[in-house]
Amino acid sequence: MKTAIISGGAGGLGRALSSALQERHWRVILLDLDVGGLENTETQIPIQCDLTDREQLSRVADLIEQQYPVIDLVIYNAGITQIGGFDTIDEASHRRVFEINYFAAVAMAGHFLQAVRRAGGTHIAISSVAGFAPLFHRTSYAASKHAMEGFFKSLRSEEGPYGVEVLIAAPSFVATNIGNDQRQSDGIARPGSASDGVDYMTPEAAATEILHGYERRQPMIPVGRVARLAWWINSLAPRLYQRLMERKIAGHDQ
Repeated sequence: MKTAIISGGAGGLGRALSSALQERHWRVILLDLDVGGLENTETQIPIQCDLTDREQLSRVADLIEQQYPVIDLVIYNAGITQIGGFDTIDEASHRRVFEINYFAAVAMAGHFLQAVRRAGGTHIAISSVAGFAPLFHRTSYAASKHAMEGFFKSLRSEEGPYGVEVLIAAPSFVATNIGNDQRQSDGIARPGSASDGVDYMTPEAAATEILHGYERRQPMIPVGRVARLAWWINSLAPRLYQRLMERKIAGHDQ
């Protein structure tokens, strides 16, 4: 039985990915701050972990690797968003977004690097359209996802000689927390909760596309119609993409 680890496993997309992998007869280990609502079975193992707590992450990673020294797939799905103009946010909240979206993923990749090498396995970074293109009122979020993509795309070259693949999945808007953003005063909110999104996908549809891209070993996986259009337009005509994005997203706030 193959083994996968998913961070942000208690969220909508994490749960959907777990279900889809279990249907494919995988064992899935789910990491999240609160795993109380997750079922613990032979094929789904929830583990409470604050990924930004380096000592806690190290202990959890060591325990996992002791029991499962070969990890076939790690999905870096944990993340938060931040909604609001740059003139309304402070440096501390900007750093908080990076701690969760970028530094936690980098730390996690370091802990499981050898276990994935033993399997000749795969890392999948869950980025966003904001990881390769601009997004209005998301300066911190977009910056963190751009950094995440830069790290994992560069890691791809280093891990290739070990038979390890590194893939990027970039969804557009996935409806995981609509109406439940729990937004804080600094604009930090739960992922998938924005009210200004375009053409939302269900977590199940997003998980299906991500795993289809994984099965095809697709280095870049734009997830959903909007993501595919964004990837194409931004690649060919970035100025046009910026205007279209502003009309759709910035115009929503006016």
